[in-house]
Amino acid sequence: QTNLTAVTEFYLLGFQGSQLLRNVLFLLFLAVYGATICGNFLIITLVSSNKTLRTPMYFFISQLSITDILLPTVIVPNLLHILLNNGETITFIGCITQFYFFDVSGGFEGFLFSVMSYDRYVAICNPLRYTSIMTNGYCVKLAAMCWLLGNFVSLTVSITLSKLHFCGPSIIDHVFCDLVPLLELACSSTFIVHLEIYFMGAPTIMIATTIIIVSYTYIVLAVLRISTSTGRHKAFSTCSSHLTVISIFYGTMFGVYVLPKSGQTGVVNTFLSLLYIVFTPLFNPVIYSLRNNDIKKAIQEIFHKNI
Repeated sequence: QTNLTAVTEFYLLGFQGSQLLRNVLFLLFLAVYGATICGNFLIITLVSSNKTLRTPMYFFISQLSITDILLPTVIVPNLLHILLNNGETITFIGCITQFYFFDVSGGFEGFLFSVMSYDRYVAICNPLRYTSIMTNGYCVKLAAMCWLLGNFVSLTVSITLSKLHFCGPSIIDHVFCDLVPLLELACSSTFIVHLEIYFMGAPTIMIATTIIIVSYTYIVLAVLRISTSTGRHKAFSTCSSHLTVISIFYGTMFGVYVLPKSGQTGVVNTFLSLLYIVFTPLFNPVIYSLRNNDIKKAIQEIFHKNI
């Protein structure tokens, strides 16, 4: 009779280890989260205040920084509370809400990478038409489309997920409310949720990945046609940071959601998820600031003005 009682809250196990280990992880994640917020906020501030950075490429980088602030903010504060208390109870509504914002952030980021790839394709393969194609209005529309598509997919899955019946156990062996652990706890049929994932999630991921692959195929071919090595290096240098960020994003996502789970422990799955949620948003501003001369010049200008 107890098992048939509807679940109104879940218990997130988090890291089951010694107090010392959890304290060390708390300090690590707190430091990384603080650096992530500062780094991405710096990118947003530079792009909005520096005239030389008011270009389509840096506009999309600032949009990436927004989602890199949103994603860890949804997970990390709650994770820090879990580490201090060796677990935490979260309400059913709070769990679904957390999953929704997590999914929106990931979906938007995937769509945004395809738009950024298209932007680099137009800049390198059609440089004379770049300013007429990638206008400010068009860039805003592309960014808004990414947000709307990510929101539509996430909202649809979240609503369907909230209608599932959970009757226990209510323990989630994870640090946040992810899709797979929730589906494993559902007592009712999850067929509709899987159907939505296959008919909405899979095609959108394939379309976004195809745009990235096709764009960079044309970019590589265009760069190889440049006669001088200096010209090739200059043309491809604008894409190196973007390619690095895309590789980190899809590499971690592939490890979390695509690789077979057989033989993987809950600790391994948790670590892979945190690599994507906590550390990837930190890598993005570091990569763009360290490997981008325009960003470094803008930082130097602000530093000299403050001095």
